[in-house]
Amino acid sequence: MKRILLLLTVLGLSGCVEHRVAEKPVTNVIEHGDYAVDTSYPSQEQDERVRFLIFHYTAADDKESLRLLTHGSVSAHYLIPSHPTQINGKPVVLQLVPENKRAWHAGVSGWAGRNNINYTSIGIEIVNDGFHESAAGRQWIPYHKEQTILAARLARDIIARYQIEPQNVLAHSDIAPLRKTDPGPQFPWQEMAQQGIGAWPDAATVTKYLQGLHRWSAGNVATIQKALAAYGYTIPQSGKMDPETLRVISAFQMHFRPSNITGVADMETEAIALALVEKYRSAT
Repeated sequence: MKRILLLLTVLGLSGCVEHRVAEKPVTNVIEHGDYAVDTSYPSQEQDERVRFLIFHYTAADDKESLRLLTHGSVSAHYLIPSHPTQINGKPVVLQLVPENKRAWHAGVSGWAGRNNINYTSIGIEIVNDGFHESAAGRQWIPYHKEQTILAARLARDIIARYQIEPQNVLAHSDIAPLRKTDPGPQFPWQEMAQQGIGAWPDAATVTKYLQGLHRWSAGNVATIQKALAAYGYTIPQSGKMDPETLRVISAFQMHFRPSNITGVADMETEAIALALVEKYRSAT
């Protein structure tokens, strides 16, 4: 009889334990007013919404830039002032739009088969006049060193958080070459790439594609068009040097060959484009 009572007691305790476990409250529930959300079952088929990081210049001074980006018809996630202030020895960037919201900085745009880049990007505006027209031609305005230091710190953080690929760190002129020139040839793309921000061709690969020819010698327009399209640009595939091709090549040169941005289809442009495709697009 004692054994039977002991067995029943043990079974009763086990039942109580099982009952308590079953009734353990779920900790992954978030209440939303008159309904609740259980986040216990995350799908593995997902990735970050943010795929692109886009740099701009404002073409205005600090006061006007802030007005345009907060009360105008355009916006950006971040604004880097002409001379960033310091807090505890750290430069301060202005966040105008939360990263989880869409900002209106890219406009009509495209890259590598994707359109409406506003939906999948973070935009960084930098206070800079862009350029001044003069009798000697277009004079591009340099960036202040403190601006580019802050831009690099901000960009590295964004890239790390969203795992943005180097070929998707872009100029506004890359994604809208027929409309835009920002951030212009004064933006230090090579210096940024040396800090892990964005793409840059390997010098040895560029030399390989030059094939011993002078860098200013004529390149093959059709080859350049194909290479730029493979890298991500929207460009005609006509094999002809039409006005649209000229604009796209000039935008490409502003990013990767700022010493000469005429839009001429020369051998150095061809070699740089092919080197970039080999380094960043060969897998696709």
